[in-house]
Amino acid sequence: MIRIPQIKLQPEHSSEDLTRAICKELKIKETELKSFHIIKRSIDARKKPDIKYSYTIDAEVEKEHLILKKCKNSQIVKSTPVSYQIPPCGEEALKNRPVIVGMGPAGLFCGLLLAKCGYRPLILERGEDVDARQETVERFWKGNPLNLSSNVQFGEGGAGTFSDGKLNTMVKDPKGRGRYVLETFVDAGADSSILYLNKPHIGTDVLRSVVKNMRTEIQRLGGEVRFKSQMTDLQIRDGKLESICINDSEILKTEIVVLATGHSARDTFTMLSRKPLAMSPKSFAVGLRIEHPQSMINESQYARTELKTLPAADYKLTKKLDNGRGVYSFCMCPGGYVVNASSENNMTAVNGMSYQKRDGKNANSAIVVTITPEDYGATDPLSGARFQQSLEQKAYQLCNGKVPVQLFEDFVKHRSSSGLGDFAPAIKGAYDFGNLRECLPKFLGDSIEQGILGFDHMIRGFARKDAILSGIESRTSSPLRITRDDFFESTIGGLYPCGEGAGYAGGITSAAMDGLKVAEAIIKKFHSF
Repeated sequence: MIRIPQIKLQPEHSSEDLTRAICKELKIKETELKSFHIIKRSIDARKKPDIKYSYTIDAEVEKEHLILKKCKNSQIVKSTPVSYQIPPCGEEALKNRPVIVGMGPAGLFCGLLLAKCGYRPLILERGEDVDARQETVERFWKGNPLNLSSNVQFGEGGAGTFSDGKLNTMVKDPKGRGRYVLETFVDAGADSSILYLNKPHIGTDVLRSVVKNMRTEIQRLGGEVRFKSQMTDLQIRDGKLESICINDSEILKTEIVVLATGHSARDTFTMLSRKPLAMSPKSFAVGLRIEHPQSMINESQYARTELKTLPAADYKLTKKLDNGRGVYSFCMCPGGYVVNASSENNMTAVNGMSYQKRDGKNANSAIVVTITPEDYGATDPLSGARFQQSLEQKAYQLCNGKVPVQLFEDFVKHRSSSGLGDFAPAIKGAYDFGNLRECLPKFLGDSIEQGILGFDHMIRGFARKDAILSGIESRTSSPLRITRDDFFESTIGGLYPCGEGAGYAGGITSAAMDGLKVAEAIIKKFHSF
């Protein structure tokens, strides 16, 4: 295979146009091109409004060595794709099958790999299956009471199920885990474009069926999945895991537990803090969601009002402030919705999501500031979670459980809004007007204001008076890290911290990759059944 970078074409191009462009780059006839694969497609918007798609292609050709020799002064090179390799099984015998606690991306991929290798894992998920969970969440958004075990944070698929299914990651991937994750999603029903898009996403609506198909495959391979099953305690003997308690009633013997609870399992973290388990507080980010008309973002990013074959425009913004802090956009959702993502009584948290088509009227993203243990006065591993809870309690009290919203002009003037501007919020769940400044420490509110004003120089209209803020965005990542060694084991033998909740990932793909790493560690040590 030959790798060809930076083939640029108009967004409206045909497949024949791409074929011709490949042959032109390689200086060959179309009959000499056996096949090709798109490795990456991104958008080049540097010369607006002349937007181009930029492709990286792997091509199979006749007389490859001659073509490489002919193109030796270009960027065209021999392609050496990395294929993910599952390690061989270890020698140590297991008395009981491994248990995975949590069915987000980390738990799902850990369970799937263990099932493929014959370990018959048991996955425990405190929430409901994805179909029942969807109905429960929809009822909550319509005003029904919060289900503490099954909500936007908890349930089959984890928090990512209600966050657009964004799959881009900055994690280095020399062993091909990231590609394996994407291929697994495609096998489970995701669109094959995620294999090459620069910023791939599945869409909240499609992700539900993908997650369900992965669960079915785990079960087909001998694994078991139990919903409404929360690990409420664990028993240790001589420093090693002996058994766990489920729902405060059932004792299950096991010497292997993968802890993949997600970043919002505060009750589980509290239980673990009473055990001989090394944990430490860590930095995370806190802020507010901001909404703009998607048409405004399209115009800024593309200098076009008609998208035709272009996707809804996105953005990624960062700024270093005069106070030394950094502020940045997070989890940007083109054509998306702000959602009430609460998971505890008397607390309000928000997140963002999009459907696969990303055809909603508004764009939203979180505008967040990094919070360090020094900022929240950490005295123990749970200090960060308590800080998050204090902010969420204030947001809840501000609008009696409804999502508090505020126009940016009023945020700057420290006053509650009394009405909307030229567009309405796209929010899943009830909302009301409030002064979001009352939910935030002064340094955090001031940093968000300065960041938005700075971003206005990057995207015209970003700081418009009627930009809609909502809050509070407190669940960007885990507030703590559970220590693990080079073999992915914690200070309790047999307990394997995994994924975002344990502090080792930040997003669907990185969490899934961490799930694979932990599964590999178990495979290398133990023999399958």
